[in-house]
Amino acid sequence: MSIAFFQDLIESVESLSIEDQDYLFELIRKRRIEKRREEMAKNGEETLKSLAMGTAKKGSAEEIMAYLLEDEEE
Repeated sequence: MSIAFFQDLIESVESLSIEDQDYLFELIRKRRIEKRREEMAKNGEETLKSLAMGTAKKGSAEEIMAYLLEDEEE
């Protein structure tokens, strides 16, 4: 998205009353929470499926962190 888009968006939000801005911010916060819950549920389902299939990565917290950090470097 362009800077102009965000600038227009900010100006639109600033034109709202304080109460409407608060309502908008609360609505966005709740939607983000719900989206994160959906992502966590999907991740949990994928993990359970991997466990059932025997393809889940297993190890200590240190081993898993090392594995994850290794993936980031690639």
